[in-house]
Amino acid sequence: MWKRLAALAALAIAPCAFAQAPSPPAPLTLDEAIGRVARLHPDLRLPALQRAAAEARHDGAGFKPPLAFGVEVENVLGTGTRRGFDGSEVTVSLAGVLERGGKLDARRAVAQANLDAVAPQREIARLDLMAEVARRYLAVTAADNRHRIALDDIEQRRRAVQAARLRLQAGASPASTLLTAQAALAQAELDRDRAIEAGRAARLSLAALWNAREADFDAVSGDPLQLPAVQDFRQLAQLLADTPELALIAGQVRVREAQVQLARSQQRGDLSWQLGVRNDRASGDTALVGGFNLPLGGARRAAPDIRAAQAELAMTALERESRVLQLHATLAEAHGRYRTARLEVRRLGSDVLPQLQRAEKSAETAWRAGAISYLEWAQLQAMRIEARQRQLAAALAAQTALIEIQRLSGQPLLATASEGTMP
Repeated sequence: MWKRLAALAALAIAPCAFAQAPSPPAPLTLDEAIGRVARLHPDLRLPALQRAAAEARHDGAGFKPPLAFGVEVENVLGTGTRRGFDGSEVTVSLAGVLERGGKLDARRAVAQANLDAVAPQREIARLDLMAEVARRYLAVTAADNRHRIALDDIEQRRRAVQAARLRLQAGASPASTLLTAQAALAQAELDRDRAIEAGRAARLSLAALWNAREADFDAVSGDPLQLPAVQDFRQLAQLLADTPELALIAGQVRVREAQVQLARSQQRGDLSWQLGVRNDRASGDTALVGGFNLPLGGARRAAPDIRAAQAELAMTALERESRVLQLHATLAEAHGRYRTARLEVRRLGSDVLPQLQRAEKSAETAWRAGAISYLEWAQLQAMRIEARQRQLAAALAAQTALIEIQRLSGQPLLATASEGTMP
């Protein structure tokens, strides 16, 4: 399952495009992050203990009622002929319970159903934890991308400051233009510092999942702007039938069916028997003794438990129906968010950003020539950075939706080559 979901959010297959220092440490991949969490996170070690406990309860459910060895002493420490132990009677007996109504098989069925329910619980825990790893990994890549956008903004703002200073020295523009450009540069530097701090916090948050107090990695491989095509909604909806959440509910159905049978088995009372030997010390005689007990009215007493078990079984069917509706609604919402955000990322990258970049370059040339005001150039600079930030925000929304889709379905969702043209 870990390998099957290693494609989460396409982050593990898209290397970063920015330059690295000479011979840098290998960047942390999503596969490696998931592997560390799989080895060290306590939530993934709990299912093994839960299964061991369920197996122990299953073994215990297979025991029949135990035999009981008893010794009964009568007519001792009394008065007259019963003084001391001279007139005592000692009975040594063996007693047991004969279960009726199939109680043993019903107990075994309940224990087995509970044991079978451990597997989907383990799978749900894995999927949830993998999704959390992907989200925290995505936060690291988001901070890195914001840092790169801020550096780009700083570079263009520095060019504006230098140009404004030269024009001020030449008497071609007022001091307010230089001050405005310097303020814009300071804001860009603030965005850079915020991105650095956010990246540090995101790395610590990710490392905490494998119980590290410090992040032992710096670079990560992953570009949130790389968004794959996914299967259409109808294909994804078919995958929900195999989701562990529904498998867990199916296991609960089997548990409650077994509980109904267990409750019905209480309609027939258990037969208690006893067989022993009694010795009369006064006469020296020995005789066999025996007896049995059979409770009456078992059907009437078991009726409330049967009705309760049947009601709980009916509730499970409704719970499954409700959960299916919730899963479909969540999947539809996540699928729609992904497609919309992916479309926005692609259109911004192909139509908006290239135009704004050319316009910003043209405005810089025009301002240096005195053909436009500084505010027009600065506005285009801000528009280009805002468009990049909007593109990143849309990409992060798409990646988050993709993580949710994969958590719900538990399947790799990359589309085939023929589906790669999804708008």
